[in-house]
Amino acid sequence: MARPRTIHDFYGFPAALHAFDYPAPGDPALAERVRALLAPLPVRADHDWGLDHGTWSVLAHVYPDADVPVVQLSLDARRDAAFHHELGRRLGVLRDEGVRIVGSGNAVHHLGLLARRADAPPHDWALAFEARVRDCVLRDDVAPLINYEGFGEAARLAVPTPEHYLPMLVVLGARRPDDRAAILTEGIELGSIGMLSFALDRAAA
Repeated sequence: MARPRTIHDFYGFPAALHAFDYPAPGDPALAERVRALLAPLPVRADHDWGLDHGTWSVLAHVYPDADVPVVQLSLDARRDAAFHHELGRRLGVLRDEGVRIVGSGNAVHHLGLLARRADAPPHDWALAFEARVRDCVLRDDVAPLINYEGFGEAARLAVPTPEHYLPMLVVLGARRPDDRAAILTEGIELGSIGMLSFALDRAAA
């Protein structure tokens, strides 16, 4: 869409969040380019949904003026982690065309074990899983991240459902061989929500 609407796909949060509007423009031409790059996958152009909170809750801090065109690509919940990593690999060429590929979510995200106090200590499993993810990202060791279930009980608790985890693999799929990973934020909030974020860019010569 040229003018995607702001979607408030959550409940139980403060009224200010439900009223928030992020009027960033869309980019139908870029959407068509994404569809072409992913062919023959059946990628459908959507004209109804808009930008959900997985997109605007992050971009509102990065581009507060909402002046950068945004195209949101949905996950395919029927597909596994390796599929989403391959999506990123196929979309990586967009980085050389001036497109920023952003994945939002949390490597650690278990609302069922949330502690609703600001001073809540992090669960041991949350710390352990985030540390493993951080180490793999910095070392460019993506195979354990694709097969994250191999991290055992910590992975089962950190990723009870994959929709917050998979966007990271799309970004890592678009990683260039000479990219350097820089950790931007990290730490566990409310016991079970990970704040790990990173950026990829070409290492300085």
